[in-house]
Amino acid sequence: MSSLAREGEARIEWADEQMPVLRRIRSRFEGDRPLDGLLVAACLHVTAETANLCRTLVAGGAEVAVAAANPLTTQDDVAASLREQYGVEVLGERGEDFGAWTRHLGELVERRPAITIDDGADLITALHAGDLENLIGGTEETTTGLVRLRALDDADGLKRPVIAVNEARTERAFNDRYGTGQSALDGIIRATNLLLAGRTVVVLGYGWTGRGIAERARGLGAAVIVCEVDAMSALEARMEGFDVMPSLVAAERGDVFVTVTGSRDVLTRAHFERMKDGAILANAGHFDVEIDLAGLREVSTEDPHEVLPLVERYLLPDGRRLNLLARGRVVNLAAAQGHPASVMDMSFATQALAAEELATRGAELPAGVLPVPPRIDAEVAGLKLASLGVEIDELSPEQRDYLHSWRTGDQD
Repeated sequence: MSSLAREGEARIEWADEQMPVLRRIRSRFEGDRPLDGLLVAACLHVTAETANLCRTLVAGGAEVAVAAANPLTTQDDVAASLREQYGVEVLGERGEDFGAWTRHLGELVERRPAITIDDGADLITALHAGDLENLIGGTEETTTGLVRLRALDDADGLKRPVIAVNEARTERAFNDRYGTGQSALDGIIRATNLLLAGRTVVVLGYGWTGRGIAERARGLGAAVIVCEVDAMSALEARMEGFDVMPSLVAAERGDVFVTVTGSRDVLTRAHFERMKDGAILANAGHFDVEIDLAGLREVSTEDPHEVLPLVERYLLPDGRRLNLLARGRVVNLAAAQGHPASVMDMSFATQALAAEELATRGAELPAGVLPVPPRIDAEVAGLKLASLGVEIDELSPEQRDYLHSWRTGDQD
């Protein structure tokens, strides 16, 4: 085994120690083999946590092939270990250009997988442009991917079931709020060594992920401004004690801007022209379209130059400097290590069980975006509690009957 693969193995094993739920599922899969003979193709961030999902799928009998969901998030040592030790086909390397990334995605499509696991819907939408004969269905990890898939479904173009792992109760609470909430700020701090205490952090988007970022930025001593287009989300942010205002107003006050909407052109030239000297621009959404990079180049008087390994500086005509992190790509993975393993434990446990659901019941499922079955959510949460040594109460038969009866208040 190469030295790079040995480094990857150490990283994978370290993550595995913090993923007890996935380990338990992997142990069961070794006996049950629910994925026997199936090709599972994944378009995911190639991290140590992803490697442990791949190991679980292999334990279940699957042949596994992986391409990167983002060219800047592949951990090359992990990829080497997956190839050399675990028999997983990994296509791509960190920093590959768009052409290489597209080619590798195409190679997965040509393999005609039975099950897909996506982080952004790139793989399954590409498959829909060709032959679907072998495809049972897929799973989707992100809000952005589900937006794309529902648009495809509305146009009568989605021909297979896709389980919306991103909307599982365990996923929303842990992955989005606790995972990205911590890791996005980790990426910003690693890239800049910035002290957030006393700064003003502007969070653009107050979904589950935006809430996590806002809460943790406040916990680090920052003043937090939230920008939203949804009235209810904005109201929730205000009731949590955050300032809420239009983004063009916040542009004049922020020191650090974090986009996390799943949409495009969230920060544009109009915002850049109002920002303070030295403002930091980071994206924690999925694609590199939330910050208008073309608009940023237009307001700059010269080509950006790298002042730190993941910090590009843009100079404006009046001398102000704007600092873009990780080329506008997802900052928690491009500048840090992504979610902590204990968070991805629950997310990837849900992915593994959703793949099992497709393998065993896929022929019965309708085409379209489907929710995670509640029993899978309950199994993942129960396994996580067990790993923490936490016990909870159970409803008595009488309580179950009461909760399903229309005779509320009846004491007889």
